[in-house]
Amino acid sequence: MYKMFNMKCLLLILVVLNFAFTNDPEKKVTKYYDEKYRPQYHFSPEKNWMNDPNGLVFYGGEYHLFYQYNPGGLGWGFMHWGHAVSKDLIHWEHLPIAIGPDDDSKDKSHATAYSGCAIVDENNTAGLQKGNEKTLLIFYTSWECGQRLAYSNDKGRTWNKYAKNPLIPFEKDDARDPKVFFHRPSGNWVMVLYRRPGNDEKKQGISIYTSKDLINWELQSHVVGFYECPDFFELPLDGNKEHSKWVMLGASGDYRVGSFDGKTFNPETGMKILDHGKNFYASQTWSNFPDGKLVQLAWMRGGEFPDMPFNGQMTFPCELSLRTTKSGPTVCKKPIDAISALHEKSLTKKNKNIIPGLKGNLVGGISGEAIHIKAKINPKNSDGFGFIVRNGKKEEGTEIRYDVNKKTLECMGGHAIVEPINGIIKLEILIDRSSIEIFANDGEVVLSSCFTPEEKDKILTFWIQGGEVMVDDIEAYELKTAWRSK
Repeated sequence: MYKMFNMKCLLLILVVLNFAFTNDPEKKVTKYYDEKYRPQYHFSPEKNWMNDPNGLVFYGGEYHLFYQYNPGGLGWGFMHWGHAVSKDLIHWEHLPIAIGPDDDSKDKSHATAYSGCAIVDENNTAGLQKGNEKTLLIFYTSWECGQRLAYSNDKGRTWNKYAKNPLIPFEKDDARDPKVFFHRPSGNWVMVLYRRPGNDEKKQGISIYTSKDLINWELQSHVVGFYECPDFFELPLDGNKEHSKWVMLGASGDYRVGSFDGKTFNPETGMKILDHGKNFYASQTWSNFPDGKLVQLAWMRGGEFPDMPFNGQMTFPCELSLRTTKSGPTVCKKPIDAISALHEKSLTKKNKNIIPGLKGNLVGGISGEAIHIKAKINPKNSDGFGFIVRNGKKEEGTEIRYDVNKKTLECMGGHAIVEPINGIIKLEILIDRSSIEIFANDGEVVLSSCFTPEEKDKILTFWIQGGEVMVDDIEAYELKTAWRSK
């Protein structure tokens, strides 16, 4: 009886202590991926610094995401390749670091693993396959040590560096960030590489190399006017596969559209901008994506995450298309449909004529830190309209504004011309704890930006200025987290 009484007392003490611990604000346990500025459905590392997405490739039912990573702290440097995999591009599983510096370098930059790409060597062209799994190849820049190769024979779980590296020696031309793909018409593998020939800044741009065996590479041509982290891909114009164009893209989202014969790119447009926000950089598209789709991811450079254990997040994955617009062939971006898997509470409003001074908030039923909005709005005779994101009762949140007279879409200092189509402005907006991404007119114009809202402010507000606005349709969804318990 005495033992039983003591046991009951012990259990009661443990319950009381547990309650006190979890309710003490200074000792509160933070849930996994639940910090104040932790993205809830955009990728971020568990801890430390992250920048460029690298090696995006699909194989064996998994989407691989590698990224520039400093395992030792929150600042840039000592670059490794972090690694994660997903089956849906929403829910991610962290894997061990894939690639570290060469030559056992401990330097902040020398011989560290800079950006690059990954492919599936379906036909064992490089001759590195062992066993039944296809070889995954990573092409990367070892800073000041040339372009190098690493490979995996076990679905990307472990990596070996090629014994005869480098593939392309270091030549003091600032060459880096290889992107490799197979060009079927010529039967060649193609590598695009940022270079500054002769260290002449006026000549900096993207060089095109070709190879038959993925090992030996020959320089074919060079296109000036681009800076680092190149991507190069083909897209059907207006969905017509018989009329495809090639897109050459630089780190800042600057791109040109043209033709490619397997050795030389011939631009047919001036320079265009893929994203007008303040935090879009170093994008890359997935290799070997199912159904021939082209899906892109970018680093949100310059984002701030005060007092967080991590420093950096990616944009949300977007499918790319090429459409004819008033400004010619234009790359358009659309968030992948998998976002709908996170939808929770929803609100829909249709055919609402909004007049100035009308009390109430059209989207007042939706609030929170993670929200997905789709809207079709006729500006009619108004001067402007938009949303205030993460609005508060005392402090005003972040404004998304469409200026009807200037025909400009504005947010967080980013702005771009957006013309109504058949009198309608279409908007799709992704809000997360530390980012806002806006897609106008089916992704013809995009603004991607980071922000640091007040934690307590979670109101979503729709506003108008001047005359009437007709809201043809608004759908708004609160989003659940994509991160499960560790």
